[in-house]
Amino acid sequence: MASGIVGGGGSLSDVYSSAKRILLKARDGIERLERFESSSMDSPDLASSVKRDITEVRSLCSNMDALWRSIPVKSQRDLWRRKTEQVGEEAEYLNQSLEKYMSRNQRKMLEAKERADLLGRASGEGAHILQIFDEEAQAMNSVKNSKRMLEESFSSGVAILSKYAEQRDRLKSAQRKALDVLNTVGLSNSVLRLIERRNRVDTWIKYAGMIATLVILYLFIRWTR
Repeated sequence: MASGIVGGGGSLSDVYSSAKRILLKARDGIERLERFESSSMDSPDLASSVKRDITEVRSLCSNMDALWRSIPVKSQRDLWRRKTEQVGEEAEYLNQSLEKYMSRNQRKMLEAKERADLLGRASGEGAHILQIFDEEAQAMNSVKNSKRMLEESFSSGVAILSKYAEQRDRLKSAQRKALDVLNTVGLSNSVLRLIERRNRVDTWIKYAGMIATLVILYLFIRWTR
């Protein structure tokens, strides 16, 4: 019987039973690794253990291959050949599954490292950007303060011009009364024309001052936008 043939590691049946038991352990380890992967967990010790189990099954498969060839009965020999091939195929399948898992895990670790490096660079660049924003904010505050000071100056100028206009109206009224008096006493026409020309100059000065102030404010507001 095949179970009575003894090899370096025991009978063919014993070697086969050991290989199947270790295959079952390796298959369970692969399933646990896949569950860890879906939960974003890593278990390098378990992966190493599965790798050792698969290597041991391959070694047992080599022993089985030597043992079944020594079976004299062809039907028994063919049976154990198929069993040996099945063990080898299952070991190869588990090995491919482990390699795919390790490849995915290595790729995830590389991507995580690249993200960490990218975040590190982004953190340094972010500090520089914040510094630029802070400088821009300070510049905008300076512009706002200048604009406010100009608006206050403009308001003061308008108030001064208004008071000047009021005073001018009073002076003009006084001048008219004075002209009436002068006309009464017979003042020359040249003196009267001189007074009228002075009134026109005062009017030009008033309006020129108002226009200049408005133009300066307009240009500054456009520049700050």
